[in-house]
Amino acid sequence: MDTNTIVMIIVVALVLLVVGGFLGVLFVRRQRTKRLQNKFGAEYDRAVDQVGDRSEAEDELEARVEHVESLDIQPLSEEQKEHFVREWQTAQAKFVDEPIVAIQEADQLIKEIMEAKNYPVDNFEQRAADISVDYPDLVVNYRDMRDIVSRSQHEEISTEDMRQAMIHCRALIEELIGTKVNEYTNQKEKIA
Repeated sequence: MDTNTIVMIIVVALVLLVVGGFLGVLFVRRQRTKRLQNKFGAEYDRAVDQVGDRSEAEDELEARVEHVESLDIQPLSEEQKEHFVREWQTAQAKFVDEPIVAIQEADQLIKEIMEAKNYPVDNFEQRAADISVDYPDLVVNYRDMRDIVSRSQHEEISTEDMRQAMIHCRALIEELIGTKVNEYTNQKEKIA
């Protein structure tokens, strides 16, 4: 083989290596995007919209997963579950006469449940980010509920908004407790 042929083979091999590496990176990125979209659902789109850059948003979502995995999340004891179910029922009972108070108490209850499970609770955005990892379908509702609570302090909130906030609270509380609150109460009554 002459020198030109060897150089041509080396150049073609380098081009193929570069193209192969590029395609490999694209494949890995695509797989990462699909994995995160499947895990986070609508929260994925929200993160991309908020951050403005897909790669940075994906980095943030992966950081959320790593953060939650580093936490020592604990299951609730039966006593804790009973306590939180009673607290939810108390807040829910107030809804007819004092809907804003009921929503505020339910919001506080979510924080208390998360704290009992060992989530950090000092910052709402951190709580929402942590919830997005384990309960991605509910984090949108949690943010909506929190928005309604915040707005209620400054403006008139419609009955429908307040009702939706309580529905959002209930769904998240049930997920955090790990049981449907009515079913839990019914099971306890049957046992007693």
